[in-house]
Amino acid sequence: MVDTRFHRFAGPFTIGAILDTLGRSDLLTPGISANHPIDGAADLDLASPSDLALAAHTDYIEQLKATSAGVVVVLPALAEHVPPDSAAIVTDKPHHLFADILDLLYPNSTRSIIMSVREDLGAPVFERDVTIGSNVVIGAGVEIGRGTVIGANTVIGPGVTIGRNCAIAANCTIDCSHIGNEVVIHSGVRIGTEGFGWLDFGRTNRKVPQLGRVLIQDWVEIGANSTIDRGALGDTMIGQGTKIDNLVQIGHNCRIGRNCLIAAMSGLSGTTVLEDGVLLGGGAGTSGHLTVGAGSVVHGRAAVTKDWPAGSKLAGAPAQDIRDFWREIAITRKLAKGDKRV
Repeated sequence: MVDTRFHRFAGPFTIGAILDTLGRSDLLTPGISANHPIDGAADLDLASPSDLALAAHTDYIEQLKATSAGVVVVLPALAEHVPPDSAAIVTDKPHHLFADILDLLYPNSTRSIIMSVREDLGAPVFERDVTIGSNVVIGAGVEIGRGTVIGANTVIGPGVTIGRNCAIAANCTIDCSHIGNEVVIHSGVRIGTEGFGWLDFGRTNRKVPQLGRVLIQDWVEIGANSTIDRGALGDTMIGQGTKIDNLVQIGHNCRIGRNCLIAAMSGLSGTTVLEDGVLLGGGAGTSGHLTVGAGSVVHGRAAVTKDWPAGSKLAGAPAQDIRDFWREIAITRKLAKGDKRV
């Protein structure tokens, strides 16, 4: 669900008015009431009867079957799985239509960006003993908890909330985020930046609106010059006690569990899930839309391209079980030396 502290809703609308404005009234079939109210957009699993949602891949069939969304934009192949209480807008290019609808519901001119004006959010609210450094810029509606320190030249966008006893160093930018207690953020960190989401790859590169948030739980530490993108529609989440090194990229909609360790120069593509206690070595990467199970160890420079169960130990590019990795290295070395006994 889109957080209107960060992205103002331009409605309310009806689904008929939305399709008419976009010149797509042809999609308004007899099974859809043109007067059905639309109060926002949300992921399938969080949508309410007044929300619009998207189902554009077979991976989401189970979520589609269980959704409470009032209207769902779907591929023709998924139309039969739309629940009886939800209306289906069927199109061959659901992502494109959904992006057009999001631009209408949450116009770019109303979205929260650093230093944007949001009179509707009111003045910032500080608890006692908050320390603000030189040249700090704080947007409307920001809430900062007791004992938190904000370093010089840091910019905090409208609507952001920061918990108690946090340490935020100099030259950081924080937007579209809610941050817990006792979080440490080192210099140059960027939190809540736009995710890297595009359609019509290599041709028009049509941007997908990035309307989600970043949620950071208690006792997280984020190293210098790391970047955490906000979700496309849902949330990018960093679990309690997780420690992130310098120069790490966390893509949109990633979900990092509790007490993970992510070493420097690692990169997580969008919608990567690291379950609790995962360790990533320096320079490790993921291809996105995958899960690494709890307690797994991903060695440095590994490239994870698929799901792995809990307790995995991975190395190589593409990543594989570390025993297979070292076995292949040993065989290759023998062959290089002319040893045919392999």
